[in-house]
Amino acid sequence: MKKKERLTAYQYLLKDKLSGDKNRELIALLKDIKLAGRQVAKELNSATLNNTIGEMYGKKNTHGEDVKKLDIIANNLFIQSLENGGNCAGIVSEEKEKVLIFNNEVSRNSKYLVCIDPLDGSTNIDVNVPVGTIFSVLKRPNLVDKTFSKDFLQIGSKQVAAGYIIYGSSTIYVLTVGKGVDAFTLDPVVQEFYLSHENITIPKKGRMYSVNQGNFYEFPLALQEYIRWCEQEDIKSGRPYSLRYVGSMVADIHRSLLKGGLFIYSKSKSAAAGKLRLLYECNPMAFLIEQAGGMATDGKKRILDITPKSIHQKSPIFIGSADMVKQINKFLKSRLFN
Repeated sequence: MKKKERLTAYQYLLKDKLSGDKNRELIALLKDIKLAGRQVAKELNSATLNNTIGEMYGKKNTHGEDVKKLDIIANNLFIQSLENGGNCAGIVSEEKEKVLIFNNEVSRNSKYLVCIDPLDGSTNIDVNVPVGTIFSVLKRPNLVDKTFSKDFLQIGSKQVAAGYIIYGSSTIYVLTVGKGVDAFTLDPVVQEFYLSHENITIPKKGRMYSVNQGNFYEFPLALQEYIRWCEQEDIKSGRPYSLRYVGSMVADIHRSLLKGGLFIYSKSKSAAAGKLRLLYECNPMAFLIEQAGGMATDGKKRILDITPKSIHQKSPIFIGSADMVKQINKFLKSRLFN
């Protein structure tokens, strides 16, 4: 049997999803993200030996969260790759309080912007749990305007590409450019990402849900009722559902994407707006999951229809298999979610 040709991420995009000269800059930008992700994977693999595990003592990010050494390393690697590539005019990062605009001449003329969480789930690094990078790519609406910080505040449906890189037993680059979802797995020998999952479709139904159940009594009553519903035995609906919660958004959503399921990060008594950031966590994941056939809401409306007012704006999110999102929405429409 003839061995099937392996396509790199660059070859696949050029040949299939982004063919044509008009897409060359976007392909190059996605390559810059991929190259930085490859370097982050190397850093993670040797972190214990290089003494880069643990926190930057006394340092907190713009959200008041403790910063890990690898948060800073990952952030710097992505900034360096995106700036050197010249295919991105500026970025919003979880680790930066303000918009970072690249000042070199090539970057200033780029038509793309990137919003990124360089290392999602970094609190899990010390115990070798999968972590990831989440990113969103937007197009600048006005190339003449050189002070374009406000250009990042676009609704999620305006994204031209989004995805994540999961660093686990293998490193996988999951991507959408608005034409379905594909994944590329890193070959550690040649250090190249090859197409491994083509046109991924999330199962319409699932039997797993991901939520931090330790916050149960912090949640709105409507969500408490849904969780109790998931725990009840019912042969027709396949309940009880299995609770699977890693505590890393990338890991939990990656499992839901491939196996079917629902990821929940709700508002609560102590976090009235939720904790996940709209621009570089909720929006890219919602765009990707919708492209795979799933759904994503904030409990009241579609995530991709929310108009952002600030770069670090937070949002609740309920995302995953379409039937599961529809089911939880029935509970969340109750006055008990207000």
